[in-house]
Amino acid sequence: MKKFITVLVVSMGMLVSGTSVNAQSKSGHISVDQVVGLMPELKKIDTLLQKFQVDSINTELAFLAQDYNYKDSLLNKNKDSAKIPSPIRNQYRQDIQNITYKVQNWEAYTQQEMERKQNELLAPVYKKVYDAINAVAKESGYAYVHSRESLIVAPPADDLLPLVAKKLNVKIPAAAPAVK
Repeated sequence: MKKFITVLVVSMGMLVSGTSVNAQSKSGHISVDQVVGLMPELKKIDTLLQKFQVDSINTELAFLAQDYNYKDSLLNKNKDSAKIPSPIRNQYRQDIQNITYKVQNWEAYTQQEMERKQNELLAPVYKKVYDAINAVAKESGYAYVHSRESLIVAPPADDLLPLVAKKLNVKIPAAAPAVK
């Protein structure tokens, strides 16, 4: 019976101490997109995206138009088009159909390519922000850090934006107060 009481007391002690440890866990929240919006690299990324649009996307459209006109003139405006071997003529027709499809869907294509390039350029910035969030959480003893956008109802928590901004050496504009 004495062993049973000892086990019961030890179990209760562990349960109480476990609860007190959990009660002391710090919880914080942050808007990752807000931090990314403060990063100075965004100006350079915007410039690179504009350059990508001018140099790659617009150039590709001009090339497609030139390729379409060339192949169309070979098939339809050339009196010697009958001399073109049938497999090559069929390939030109297929190419013209592909170019026509791509031009008709150009807006969706360019949006998709711009998003791909934007994600490629922003990936290192997001990594830097997440690394800073993890470092701040570890240094400040936060057990949980939540994304502010994903929580509708949550217990009170600390806003980590000022700490992460300090860690990244970026300033929080006075006109954009932290939302709690």
